[in-house]
Amino acid sequence: MVLFEAVRILIMFALAFVAALFATPLVTHFLEKYNVKKRNIRSAEEAPIFHELHKGKSSTPTMGGIIIWSAVLALALLFFVLSRLVDGFFNYLNFVSRAETYLPIAALFFAAVVGFVDDLFGIRGKGPKGGGLSVKHKLLLYTVVALVGAWWFYAKLGFTTLYIPFIGYADIGLWYIPFFIFVIVATAFSTNETDGLDGLAGGVLIFPFGALAVVAFTLERYDLATFIAAILGALLAFLWFNIHPARFFMGDTGSMALGVTLGVIAMLTNTALFLPFFAFILILESSSVIIQVISKKVRKRKVFRSTPIHHHFEALGWPETQITMRFWIISAVTTIIGLVLFFLAHFA
Repeated sequence: MVLFEAVRILIMFALAFVAALFATPLVTHFLEKYNVKKRNIRSAEEAPIFHELHKGKSSTPTMGGIIIWSAVLALALLFFVLSRLVDGFFNYLNFVSRAETYLPIAALFFAAVVGFVDDLFGIRGKGPKGGGLSVKHKLLLYTVVALVGAWWFYAKLGFTTLYIPFIGYADIGLWYIPFFIFVIVATAFSTNETDGLDGLAGGVLIFPFGALAVVAFTLERYDLATFIAAILGALLAFLWFNIHPARFFMGDTGSMALGVTLGVIAMLTNTALFLPFFAFILILESSSVIIQVISKKVRKRKVFRSTPIHHHFEALGWPETQITMRFWIISAVTTIIGLVLFFLAHFA
């Protein structure tokens, strides 16, 4: 049984990779044909360091994240329909299930749509300063999406417990709702902030999703593990074209979809408190932004030359590819530490 499930997960990973790889030329043609490029809203006067470092990327298409979520959703729909029409092998590949994947699939879709709209605003020069939604507006959107999810988990599914590693389950009652909102907003915001260098967000996200796939498999939630494998396969195909020099950027439609889905899966598996290890770089990126904003308001001074923190290292003279690969390495190490702690806590 376990072997068959492991094989199913690997098959779905490969299928998603191939599907996303073949979808890329179509998406790229669409992005280039309709000039899907986000306007650079950080001018030389507003952010001189950022502008100087990234002025050469203004012609790169955005919204490449469509490749990831469209491939995953297409496979989910395909095998769900085929499993209803033809039993057997297609039923084996179907990973759509009410108990395990309805919520993360819905989160992926709705967050992708919201991010898609935000990208359109940026492309058409709408919103504050003509660059799409502001950070405040994005945070508001993340909160609304998270609030809907929190209500569903609490009211419909009866989730009120939080797993504390090495201690056990704690019933936090109504406090589950604000905690859920915090996790979803944090993962969405952090993913959005990490999407700033060629291959950075795509590469970094492989590790937390990979860790959660291992967690889901260990918890015998095989449909969920298969769904995550589909995300990983599509994400790897996206990364093939997103590494330096990037053919396109992920865009909010990708970063928001993946960030929200990451948080939902963490809550669904009750492993949110392992996210500081699984998603260490994501947290580091968003924390640097928060620290910079607070320092500028309180101390009237910067802590970093530019934020998120990957821009700080750029300003110090680190090559873009070096920053990206070193962040990948850090993600791999912290994820392994997180998995070790998960196994120790789970089997203790």
